[in-house]
Amino acid sequence: MPGLTGRMSTVVKAKISKMLDKTEDPAETLDYSYQKQLEQLQNVKKGIADVVTAKKRIQAQESGLQQQIVKLDTQARQALAAGRDDLARTALERKNVIQSELQSLDTQVTELEQQQESLTNSEQNLRTKIEQFRTKKEVIKAQYSAAEAQVRISEAATGVGDSMADVGLAMQRATDKTEQMKARASAVQELEAAGTFDDLTTLGSGEDDIDRQLRELSSTSAVDDEMAKLKAEVGPGSQLAGELAAGSAEEPAAPAAAPEPAAAPEPAAAPGLAAVPGLAAVPDADTTPQFDEHSAEPEAQPDTQTGA
Repeated sequence: MPGLTGRMSTVVKAKISKMLDKTEDPAETLDYSYQKQLEQLQNVKKGIADVVTAKKRIQAQESGLQQQIVKLDTQARQALAAGRDDLARTALERKNVIQSELQSLDTQVTELEQQQESLTNSEQNLRTKIEQFRTKKEVIKAQYSAAEAQVRISEAATGVGDSMADVGLAMQRATDKTEQMKARASAVQELEAAGTFDDLTTLGSGEDDIDRQLRELSSTSAVDDEMAKLKAEVGPGSQLAGELAAGSAEEPAAPAAAPEPAAAPEPAAAPGLAAVPGLAAVPDADTTPQFDEHSAEPEAQPDTQTGA
């Protein structure tokens, strides 16, 4: 148990010392030490004052004893003059006692003077040391302040301080979040372009991308089929109209009157119709027989193929 108690005491003292080291400010410690030295200097001055006071008291007692010695010496002379030897002897005995006390007081005064001188020298030495400590204290405080400022500047420049480390971590988190948001925005744009997301704002049936592609494919196929059907129906008629237009442009002008009356011929087929299989002959408006209102005979148009 004694060993355990001592170990616990050592651990507690070490913890307290470590905490004090963290909270201790050298400038405050130096100022406190300087204040304590000034207090010691004041105590030395008080001691010197006490010694001088005691010396003055003793000196005052010496002055009183010396007066008593003079008085007793006078009384002894008066007693001898009056023939009173006994009184003279008594006065002289008292004078001797007082002289012994006066010598003791002189010794005490001498010792007090020595103490005063010693204290005065100590006070001067202590004052000198305190002045030196004050100068050194100010130098140490200035050096500590400069070193502390240099440390703060270096930590701020290199980013190893606590505050700058927090700023660096905050910037890193902001950069990571920015990159994550950029990647998410790019992913959303890519998925939206691919049609993965449904447009919830539309009022349609809500078809997805596959349904839309199939619908567009079926619509394209239907359009292609309809175009092919229209080409099959309109293509031959367009060719026939072109040939009819070419034949009408090549017909010569009709003569004023036919030489001989003849029976009404059968309507001739339009040029180019014989070349088209499966189509009946269509009467041409230019080749139909015309009747004169003054003559009953029809005027026949010459045939463009025979030249008649």
